[in-house]
Amino acid sequence: TSLEGINPTYIYKVVLLGSTSVGKSSLAYRYVKNDFKESLPTVGCSFFTQTLNLEAATIKLEIWDTAGQEKYHSVCHLYYRGAHAALLVYDIANKETLNRAKLWLRDLEKEFLPDEIVIALVGNKTDLADEREVATEEGEEFARTKGLLFMETSAKSNHQVNDIFMAIAQELLQREQQKTATPSPHAWSTVDLGENRARTRCC
Repeated sequence: TSLEGINPTYIYKVVLLGSTSVGKSSLAYRYVKNDFKESLPTVGCSFFTQTLNLEAATIKLEIWDTAGQEKYHSVCHLYYRGAHAALLVYDIANKETLNRAKLWLRDLEKEFLPDEIVIALVGNKTDLADEREVATEEGEEFARTKGLLFMETSAKSNHQVNDIFMAIAQELLQREQQKTATPSPHAWSTVDLGENRARTRCC
């Protein structure tokens, strides 16, 4: 909510999910700091923020980078509780990490309704093209069947890192605008009642 003429500010929680060493921390670090680190494994969770000034609104992304190790998997649902968006990250040079990303998606599907969260499938490490095990088309096709955003990135060469976060921000904003443009289902039901009353009054 804001005064007219001043852009609203929205704060969104974005979580990065995926196997260990697919480059989640590197993606977040590259996006927020525009730097690359062959980073140490994340223990538990680390946290970044980034503000985007778009035409229609200011968006503040709170980026939660979760540890991919198995031992943290059981507590990870605590991290993505209340999330508005999730990046499911896999390594294009490691087929198994795509399978793991699909398992994370299953977790998210249990936790959220489809319109409650924006999910992007991200094939990271395009700089390892020679070692590629997952074809771009395979990632694209899976994302399409599940209604996910999809992009391939490289935190190392900074390929499409900004683009994927921007795509998420724009999708979140679009949904926000749709929410304000269309009344909630509860509002629809009251509209229906009003119409029925109007109809019965005339007879």
